Amino acid sequence: MASPSKPTAAGRVLAILDTFTDRHDSQTLSSIARRSGLTLPTTHRLVGELTAWGALHRQPDGEYTIGLKVLELGSLAGHRLRLKQLAHPYLHGLHHATNTNIHLSVSVQQDVLYLESMLAPGGAPVTSRFGGRWPMHATATGRVLLASLPPDELDDLLRQPLAAYSPHTDTDPNRLRQLLAEVRQRGVAVAYDQIAVGVIALAAPIVGPHGHPVASVGITAPKDRFTPHQLIPPLVSTAQRISRALNGPEEALPEDRLRTA
Repeated sequence: MASPSKPTAAGRVLAILDTFTDRHDSQTLSSIARRSGLTLPTTHRLVGELTAWGALHRQPDGEYTIGLKVLELGSLAGHRLRLKQLAHPYLHGLHHATNTNIHLSVSVQQDVLYLESMLAPGGAPVTSRFGGRWPMHATATGRVLLASLPPDELDDLLRQPLAAYSPHTDTDPNRLRQLLAEVRQRGVAVAYDQIAVGVIALAAPIVGPHGHPVASVGITAPKDRFTPHQLIPPLVSTAQRISRALNGPEEALPEDRLRTA
């Protein structure tokens, strides 16, 4: 039986960078070593090189964060940067009209990645920021994108272990298939208490030139203050207008024309 191949130098560097997420955005050297599966001496050497290059930044307390060099490289993702810039005025209008947390998300493997995140004072207590990630199965923005996957890709994803983030997170594959069928039928995703108790999350797809969802617009809000009836109309209107703008020029929607029902 062949022994498993050792990770390449590039693989070890990528393993270190992959330990940083929105929930682990500041880490000690020992935490990086543990989460990357590398020895402490190897981690110490590679982290030093990454810090010197600018991919990591060492803080005064000794912990490490992602450095500006990585953010600069990330900004070169042209099509996603264009989507973020194009969607911004529409998202701002939705944010102003609803006074809720607004998100623009795309899929990255099993997660959704936030290209934009606008937070409202007193909004839903869910941690989100530009560049942050959450698993697709536990977010409305992720479910909108999951609902458009081919059956074989969806089956592969749902066979993976699905983490729970609250007592109400849906992790049963059959239950999720039922929920995704409802998303396809309604054209929007509505989820309660998935990441945090007391939160309602809604999302609608942004459709690209070939008629397939390429991103999603999401709202998170305290569920005791808002209902789907209030939030779905402006949410869907915003997603549709971004879709049209993505496929052809259109003026941004003035904020005062977006109102909750």
